[in-house]
Parts: sequence; C-alpha cells; structure tokens
Amino acid sequence: MRILIADDHDLLRDTLVMFMETEGSLDPVAVGTLDAAEEAVRTDPEGFDLVLLDFSMPGMNGLSGLDTVRALPGRHRVAIISGTANREVAEQALEAGAAGFLPKTLSAKSLVNAIRFMAMGEQYAPLDFMRASAEPAEVHPLAGKLSQRELEVLQGLTQGKSNKEIARDLDIREPTVKLHVKTLYRKIGASNRTQAAMIAKEQGLF
Repeated sequence: MRILIADDHDLLRDTLVMFMETEGSLDPVAVGTLDAAEEAVRTDPEGFDLVLLDFSMPGMNGLSGLDTVRALPGRHRVAIISGTANREVAEQALEAGAAGFLPKTLSAKSLVNAIRFMAMGEQYAPLDFMRASAEPAEVHPLAGKLSQRELEVLQGLTQGKSNKEIARDLDIREPTVKLHVKTLYRKIGASNRTQAAMIAKEQGLF
C-alpha cells in the first residue's frame, strides 16, 4: 500500500514514515505542504492508495484542501489527521467524503491499523474520540477564564517549558506566547510563571 503523508511538522512526518517502513506492507512518501501533496498525487507514476492531510497545515483552509485532493485524478482516498480538530470537524470531514479522521493522539500501532483499514476502502474514526467529544464536559472554573490558546500556554508553564518551547509546540511565534502569558497572568491573578503554574496545579486544572 502506498501512503502519502502531508504534514508540516518534520518530526511527525519522520516518525510516521519510520514506523510505516517497519511494517513491511506500507510504502510511505512524505511531503510538508498541501501544494507538494497535490503535485505528488498528480505526477507520481505509481499513485497512492491513501493520502493523509494535516488539518492545520498551511493552505488547507479548513476542509477545502480535502476537497481539492479528493478531486485530483487517481485511485487515492483521502483522510484527515489532526492534533487540534474537534468532533464537529471530524464529522464534517467524514460527511465530505474523507476516508477517515485520525487524531494525533492515536498510538503508532493504532494509526497504522487505521491506515490499512482506510486503504482497503473503509471509513475510519476512533469511537472513543467521537464519543468523548460528543459529551459536553463541565468547564473548570479556572479554564473558563481563559481562551483555548491561553489554556495551552498555561499548560506549557505547568510543565516548566520556556516561551520558546511553548511557541514551538503550539506552532506560534515566541512574542505571541509572551502576550498570552501576560494576559493569563492578569486573568488568574498570577505575577510570574511559577505562581501561574502553582495556581493551575492547586486548582486541579492539569
């Protein structure tokens, strides 16, 4: 089975390729942009059984990238892989004809099994992800004060990460992280990184 992986995060691409190559029956090709994925689908003489598109990759523009790659000539099926999208996005992708939706939280073995499943013509979405996201979770009082991005930055602080490390993890600029840190300090009543981390941990946020 020939698999095309399109993801702008080098580490994830390399990890997926390495793991697939150990499986024997999978022949992975990796690219870092949507344009490169389109070019590969158009020009690769062997074609692909499955194309994995990162939902947050530049150029995707929501699910329009899915539609674009699905419309290209060839036998390929197209699936979405994401570390940020929610159940609603997953449902929209499946309704739009995606072969499946793969959260990046899946183990490597589960991911490979899902890829084989989709390449054989089936549609895949992890049941626990779809069910868990469907149940409205009670909002933590502290989390309710913060935006999603501020919450992600605060989690990085509780893990002892620097602004540079948080920026890399969230794929945003370091000055943006600094702004989020300053704002979340004000919202939760903290004066520094250590205090912010302590407040989050004491209140059981993470």
